Amino acid sequence: MRYRGVDYRGKGVTVAIIDSGVDVSNPRLEGTEIEGWSITLGASQHAMLSADFADQNGHGTEIAIAVKRHAPEAKIVAVKIMGERLRTSAELMAAGIETAARNGAHVINLSLGTPNMGRALLLRDVCAKAVDMGAVVLAAAHPKGERAYPADLPEAVGVWAHMDCPIDKFFYFDPKRFSRKEWGVLSDKFLTHGYSAKPDGTQNRYRGPGIATAYLSGLVACLREARPDADAPETIDMLRRLALVPVPEIGYS
Repeated sequence: MRYRGVDYRGKGVTVAIIDSGVDVSNPRLEGTEIEGWSITLGASQHAMLSADFADQNGHGTEIAIAVKRHAPEAKIVAVKIMGERLRTSAELMAAGIETAARNGAHVINLSLGTPNMGRALLLRDVCAKAVDMGAVVLAAAHPKGERAYPADLPEAVGVWAHMDCPIDKFFYFDPKRFSRKEWGVLSDKFLTHGYSAKPDGTQNRYRGPGIATAYLSGLVACLREARPDADAPETIDMLRRLALVPVPEIGYS
């Protein structure tokens, strides 16, 4: 990323990916510094950490690769809160955000969210703590513009993306609308992001708000490298100044 005439690659910046883990053997991540944990909840709802963050689904690995596209020298911290079926909970999301912030993450990426307003205060609390610790929290917005948390929280940066084909063809929301056989492992409760499907029903490529969040996380990592003294609000303000602003009369400026 070029900022004020200098190219930045995310060097010295830690990006936490709260997702399904990361496959460290993936050749597209060769040379990337990667560490992480898996988080589960005990019977008393206390978060328990383990060192195994192997990706059983591939989703988190694709997110890490997308982050690396814009910040190839950033350190990746995988915070695994989902398994093969991409199922999780707001409590695990909150534990992931707090764990990432407490372990020095400069950028926290969630290519997922929940439409459950009852969990908004829980997520807002941990996002506020993460911001106080100096992290920028980025989360995928609902692909149909409906509510989703933490993307809709003032402490987080919600990321949405334009689509190049009808959304219902590749986004999975409710098991009553689409059969599990057709939509595979995507969760019926939490939003991740969609994929376009091949005629045989297998995955083709990721697209939508989730992957856009990962790309933006990479750009934010570069901004954190460029301005290591900037806190989260200042970094977000830099993003606003760099953004293309739509002007109806003349297009984007």
